[in-house]
Amino acid sequence: MGLKNLIIFGTGEIGRLARYYFDNDSPYAVVGFTADDRYVEDTSCCGLPLVPFSQVQNVFPPDTCAMHVALSYAKLNQTRAEKYYAAKEAGYNLASYVCSRSVFWDDLEMGDNCFILENQTIQPTVAIGSNVMIWSGNHIGHGSVVGDHTYISSHVCLSGHSVIGTHCFFGVNSATKDFIAVGDRVFVTMGSIVTADVEDGGVVLGAKGDVLQSSSPEAIDIKRKYFYL
Repeated sequence: MGLKNLIIFGTGEIGRLARYYFDNDSPYAVVGFTADDRYVEDTSCCGLPLVPFSQVQNVFPPDTCAMHVALSYAKLNQTRAEKYYAAKEAGYNLASYVCSRSVFWDDLEMGDNCFILENQTIQPTVAIGSNVMIWSGNHIGHGSVVGDHTYISSHVCLSGHSVIGTHCFFGVNSATKDFIAVGDRVFVTMGSIVTADVEDGGVVLGAKGDVLQSSSPEAIDIKRKYFYL
């Protein structure tokens, strides 16, 4: 059976990197790129056709191509979520990628449009939602759940039975205690340790796991600066 055709939504660094992984380590062959019309200033990207999103269904129909939305964590993953839903509304199946150089079990549950890179240790009975990005070198403990539209940076440790909400961001070298519940839209900053449950919208700071509530001016300012909210 031949390779399946794939369109990448996004022409930035993550889109170009996604093209490399899909072409070299998946059953997909990238045949083109798309982006919002206002960002399309050329007819090609990386030697492949670049088509405005308003025209992509005509050039690369959903019945012949899948799509992968390869965007960053801007606006605390909200931009990527918006384009994810737009692609689904346009009729595309959204391809997920899990690097073959990671360790995971057959019972892994995973949604669509995930992008999971190399050197993961994903233990049994883990469930990962849709549109989740997990960068390289992480530990996802047994029984853990990762919600939709979440971004996990490198060298993060989610201890067993951690439950992570939607639209979260975990910075490099952060970790959770086991049996922890993290709400939606939570920002766990670089090197922070989550030692207690975190409500929606919180910001976790440092090795002591200090938590700023969503209404805190400092939390609002941190998110505004980091995620351009």
